[in-house]
Amino acid sequence: MFLNSVLVAVTNLAAGLLGNASFRRHFHLVLSGLVLFGPALSLWVSQYSIFANKSHYLYRKFLRSGWGWTCIFVGSFVFLLYFSVQRSLALSLRHLSRLATAGLLWVGFRRALSLLENATGSCYKPLSASVGGQLPQGLTGGGAGQPLLLLLREGETKTSCLKSGMLWRGYEVSEDAFLLCLCCLLLAEETAVFGPYLALGGVSGAPLRLLFLFCVFLLGLWVFLLLCLLAHFPQFPTQLLGGALGCLGWRSLYQGWYRLGPSWYCPGRPGVGLLTTAGKPRQNT
Repeated sequence: MFLNSVLVAVTNLAAGLLGNASFRRHFHLVLSGLVLFGPALSLWVSQYSIFANKSHYLYRKFLRSGWGWTCIFVGSFVFLLYFSVQRSLALSLRHLSRLATAGLLWVGFRRALSLLENATGSCYKPLSASVGGQLPQGLTGGGAGQPLLLLLREGETKTSCLKSGMLWRGYEVSEDAFLLCLCCLLLAEETAVFGPYLALGGVSGAPLRLLFLFCVFLLGLWVFLLLCLLAHFPQFPTQLLGGALGCLGWRSLYQGWYRLGPSWYCPGRPGVGLLTTAGKPRQNT
């Protein structure tokens, strides 16, 4: 009984915060500010921090599977939330299609980024020193403390180049920044309806509340990992471009396409078909 009271209190508090109109209007601005000014944190963080190691547990287990974790928790929460109100599988699947659309956006971004990198980059082999003090043809110096690079084949792909133990130089956009920004904004959008839903007296058992808390925890984790990447592994402007594209993808979907309303070509915004029926008593059959 005590644990259930704590669960209700914590979820009500978190739902009230995420459902607040000011939070919903300004969260993307806060996230944009983090991406823009986050690299400045590298001036104060320690290079000996456990988060300065890219093989850290959080990077290996969560960041590399970020989209999978987001789909598991958000998908479970969305399905249970909408199904608990109207017992409609079609309604639940329609709202789940927003995740499928965002997944297609993520896959399309990775494919486009791979094509861009392969088209604009080149594969290099690092050399410790030049021969006879002269730079042979095709050899470039990266400045003080930078290894000399010997240009190899222009036709190499990034994947094959890195697998061969060589270096790749080209135009890049941060996949991690794109994914984390997109997941943060998606989580904020999908969980924001829970506060108004509770305020209308919607059904909210322990499983639904626990899933909601998992989503809130995941949102906090993604923001934390984004800060860690910006502070410990600053890459300007690749992270800025990745974050900007992530915000653009969110705005195109949630602030653009989904506003057209539910139809055969649009799943609609979060809360459609939920908030209007949450407070109505169910009819006994």
